[in-house]
Amino acid sequence: MTAVVVLGSANLDLVYDVERIPAPGETVLSLGFGAFPGGKGNNQAVAAARAGADTRFITALGRDGSGDRLAREARDAGITLLDRRVDAPTGTAAIFVDRRGENSIVVDSGANAALTDLTGPEREAIGAADVLVLQLETPIGTVAEAVAVAKAAGTRVVLNAAPSGEVPHHVLDGVDVLVVNEHEAADLAGPGADPMAALTGRGCAVIITLGAEGALVGLPGETPVSVPSHKVDAVDTTGAGDTFVGALAAALDGTGLEALVAATGFATAAAAIAVQRKGAVPSIPTLEEVRAFRDAR
Repeated sequence: MTAVVVLGSANLDLVYDVERIPAPGETVLSLGFGAFPGGKGNNQAVAAARAGADTRFITALGRDGSGDRLAREARDAGITLLDRRVDAPTGTAAIFVDRRGENSIVVDSGANAALTDLTGPEREAIGAADVLVLQLETPIGTVAEAVAVAKAAGTRVVLNAAPSGEVPHHVLDGVDVLVVNEHEAADLAGPGADPMAALTGRGCAVIITLGAEGALVGLPGETPVSVPSHKVDAVDTTGAGDTFVGALAAALDGTGLEALVAATGFATAAAAIAVQRKGAVPSIPTLEEVRAFRDAR
């Protein structure tokens, strides 16, 4: 069983179903509402745990009812939680989902901003893991510190560079597997650059997710491989990318292109299941569901 540590955000997602996502200055009526566990880190930790990994989650929560709910549901998902309780409200996200399953999201970091200066137990967990999973919804200094701890211990680092933003070179230099969508890849590569060539040129494996078109997998010096998607009717794409990352981390077994393509195929199937359901965490499939889905194809 792969030992995965996820360091990242936890939010309570406030999800509004709408006919269309409102334009600036426009008011639309919600067709339905729900509150679900979310946050990129939390989603990825649940996805890894449900995909069969021994999963630990390092995060910061407020001393409030939302924090209590997120902690309880993370543990119910089989996650070992290393949570800090801080004097700030638990993070939230306002999510608008239209009839096509597309979404628009606004995040208030809240307690997530307090995830700074790794503690001794947090460092020990990272050092003992097979894989460390990171995103960019928590302070970049903490991401850099976690990368340094992982590299010193020989822990494999998976960075989902989302939401899109500047990533310091010393952080990218410590990444083993970089997971980005097309827009994030273009932002990191820079104007006019071929994203896959530019990013694998930094020495890491790169997976560029392409939504309904699947994913592109590349290693330095090797020809990229396309991994096809599964054709499904999307209901809600919220958390699908996080499902992909968590499932990928659980499935990583080996370092070559063939192993990375196999893990990507597993992750693509998990994400295809997720988009057919509503909510981020509620949509994440179990290992058995992914296996059954792939067997049926």
